[in-house]
Amino acid sequence: MVVCGDDALAHRLAADLQDVYGERVTLVVPSAREPQRPRIPPPARALGRAGALLGRVSAAMVRPAPLSSEAAGDGAEPAEETLRILEAAQPDDAALTEAGIAGAGALALVYDDDELNIHAALRARRLNPRLRLVIRLYNRKLGQHLEELLDQAAAVAALGSEDAGDAEGADASTTVLSDADTVAPALAGAAVAGTSRVIEADGLLLRAVERAPVPPGRPGEPGLCTLALLSASANDPAGATGSAAGDEGPVLLPDEAATAAAAGCGTVVLETVSYTGRPIRRRWLRGRGAPLASLFSRRLRWSLGGVVGAVLALAVASSLTMGEDPVHAAYLSLLDLFAINDPAIHDPAPRKVLQLLSGLTGLLLLPVLVAAAFEGLGTFRSASALRRPPRGLSGHVVLLGLGKVGTRVLARLHEMGIPVVCIEGDPEARGIALARRLRVPTVLGDVTQEGVLEAAMIERAATLLALTSEDTTNLEACLYARSVSPRLRVTLRLFDDRFATAVYRTLRAAHPGALTRSRSVTYLAAPAFAGAMMGRQILGAIPVERRVLLIARFDVRGHAALEGRTVAEVLRPGRLRVLAVDTSAPDDAEPDAAAAAPPPPPEERTPAQLVHELGDDYVLRPQDRVLLVATRQGLGELHARNRQPAAARQSGARQG
Repeated sequence: MVVCGDDALAHRLAADLQDVYGERVTLVVPSAREPQRPRIPPPARALGRAGALLGRVSAAMVRPAPLSSEAAGDGAEPAEETLRILEAAQPDDAALTEAGIAGAGALALVYDDDELNIHAALRARRLNPRLRLVIRLYNRKLGQHLEELLDQAAAVAALGSEDAGDAEGADASTTVLSDADTVAPALAGAAVAGTSRVIEADGLLLRAVERAPVPPGRPGEPGLCTLALLSASANDPAGATGSAAGDEGPVLLPDEAATAAAAGCGTVVLETVSYTGRPIRRRWLRGRGAPLASLFSRRLRWSLGGVVGAVLALAVASSLTMGEDPVHAAYLSLLDLFAINDPAIHDPAPRKVLQLLSGLTGLLLLPVLVAAAFEGLGTFRSASALRRPPRGLSGHVVLLGLGKVGTRVLARLHEMGIPVVCIEGDPEARGIALARRLRVPTVLGDVTQEGVLEAAMIERAATLLALTSEDTTNLEACLYARSVSPRLRVTLRLFDDRFATAVYRTLRAAHPGALTRSRSVTYLAAPAFAGAMMGRQILGAIPVERRVLLIARFDVRGHAALEGRTVAEVLRPGRLRVLAVDTSAPDDAEPDAAAAAPPPPPEERTPAQLVHELGDDYVLRPQDRVLLVATRQGLGELHARNRQPAAARQSGARQG
């Protein structure tokens, strides 16, 4: 594997490839002697008084974590010299050739410069057409076009190659990822469930939860499935009796019998992440337009209701005293109200009193109508303006920062139906247009100034997501929010992993009853980039002690180990398990049409159905797509079982 980058994401990605997947990695970084290239900022930056204090705490509490040379997957022994660092000013032909691009399996281009990544990707595809490419880009549309271009170039090069037979088995795919897109599900999961170990797959948000041993005779909390039984040393240092795993290591993907027999053993359980709070209320006049509640103020609605009630009371009184028809009495009351009727000079006294009261009600109605006209005009004029947080809002998420990451997180939270109040200091920020289009309440102002967090109703919020690019701003907002609401759930975006760990431990010590998460974008984005380098099917990895489970997605069509088999037949205890099946494709879907159809937008995407919803006897159709959890050995066996029928078909074709 070759990784090229100029920031912390490259180092984190190289560490994940080396430690989690056990791959040999060549890391290409800018030279320290090249001042024109941006360098990775040091961990201890100028953070003010609070930053300096936490920086000293970080140095005292957290040891430096260099890139390890151990492979943590499935008990494999670490390989020697699995990491090579190469210094190069730019990823040109000479640098890529020296990095061994001709014999590499995958290349990741994670520079913080879209143009540089595109140029390097074009060079790499020319030097090695069979190379798997992972490119970091923020622009989604440009990324889709680039994927099509590079995949087409790889297909053309494979057809013209002499080793066309070997090229068929090569995965020369191109995957374009954005760190903002990859971290959005994890940050949204942290806002909803308080954890960032979240994997997004086919419309589902899944998280792995480690649970303590349950005493015998007491039922454990339910989950989708048990991913692992932890070892006795991980559960109880003194050794737990009845532990199914023992001291040798965890038991991965146990069957139901092994799980039931594992009394007193800690487990890792897979759960779905969903929002159970108060959903977003949308009351529209008709289809699209201004909400009814914001068209007129509450005071004006009560005033208008009072006038209408007075008119009805006058109509009823006129009908009872004068003995007239109720409809005619209401008509006369309205004529008196608008000063259209003749004076009741020769009428009885009750009629004169009612006419005077109707005229007085008409005088009260005039300012109400003028106020309604002005309020309605102002509402329609400000329809494109940012909304203010409504009164009575509670249990919402306060999102600080509408940059690249904040914009993606805002879209994700809105899709999940979670009420959000945004805070942004720059009126021209990237996410302001999205907040205006989604009609999300937004407070414009510097969060370090007094009253800004109060305007976002931080004292009644459930979660604070501080996602600006300034560590000092995020930290200051967190500390102030903690003073206002000590039990507030807080998630911080911090640059350095070690500094984030120190902040987390310090806040946990100061507020043990509140939930705090401090993560860097590189920490959250690196697993997605590493999974893409391992193959387009790999969505993420779940570490279990010193072993790893992989979440993968496969198309059933053309896969002999999946097509036409039931979910129970695909199950391999300890190696492979089906989690969910995407059954949205119709029965008569053509393979070419399904492959050419563009993916639906996130708000129209149908989540995959979980296995317990379908049943173990569900037969996988060719147009289905399955979500699997497996060990590396289990995935290898799945590929091997699929290659055997393909090899038999090729052999029969040669004999024919």
